[in-house]
Amino acid sequence: MISVVVCTHNPRPDYFGQTLAALGAQSLSAREWELVVIDNASAEPLAGRIDLGWHPGARIVREDKLGLTPARLRGIREARGELLVFVDDDNVLDPNYLEKAKATADGRPYLGAWSGQCRPGFETTPPEWTRRYWGNLAVREFDHDVWSNLPRLGETMPCGAGLCVRRAVAERYLHLNETGQRAFQLDRTGGSLLSGGDNDLAACACELGLGVGLVADLRLQHLMSADRLTEDYLTRLAEGIHFSSTLLDAQWGLPVRRRGWARRAADFLRALRLPRPHRQIARAAYRGRDKAARLLETHGS
Repeated sequence: MISVVVCTHNPRPDYFGQTLAALGAQSLSAREWELVVIDNASAEPLAGRIDLGWHPGARIVREDKLGLTPARLRGIREARGELLVFVDDDNVLDPNYLEKAKATADGRPYLGAWSGQCRPGFETTPPEWTRRYWGNLAVREFDHDVWSNLPRLGETMPCGAGLCVRRAVAERYLHLNETGQRAFQLDRTGGSLLSGGDNDLAACACELGLGVGLVADLRLQHLMSADRLTEDYLTRLAEGIHFSSTLLDAQWGLPVRRRGWARRAADFLRALRLPRPHRQIARAAYRGRDKAARLLETHGS
């Protein structure tokens, strides 16, 4: 069985409705997968507000500890499938997504975690200058499959949107969190824009001797509101991503050092040459790395 886990906090009704409708339109028989919706401390509980009667194996589980990490961990505990598929509340899966995910699990036993292509579904036409940051919004389009057994290689690391993991990988991630081996929460909590828990979860596959990868046949659409394409949001997102990424590097044994004065001066001059939106975002990225490096020094002392 496949377990589809949808973690949500105060979901936007029209987006969440499209997410559920796409799940209801899957080509894979509902008898072959269960649906677990994790209501992560929504102000108005979802129970009784959404109709999951179309699926015989659907249930809503309330998780009152706020944050995507606690929600994912609860989803792992609740799931019964050998393959877990994590779907965000603004993801619209192509009709064959679960069928293709199952085929990948059956045909590629060497993969422990994978995701696919993520097309943008913009609410309004985005400014052209934002294009270079679409990758930070989990937009990924590619022509061929790639994989590796390297836990911090960006070219092959799956993203959280539509993330598929084998049960053994999910249980390894659960164990690391439950035994205190994860000192920092790397996912969003409330209004924070930390990002990295999905990478940490997927990378557990490499610990188990399995690979991580991207599968071109897996496709979904990521719905995005206009406020995600503003300078303010993309600046805060860059800081959160680079903060989380630096902590992840340390967690997986890569060296992390604070920037010296020469590096800081060079980065300042490099950012100064950029036009306004890109200058602010570059500075936020540097700031995120520095904050993480300081936190690691404090935590290690």
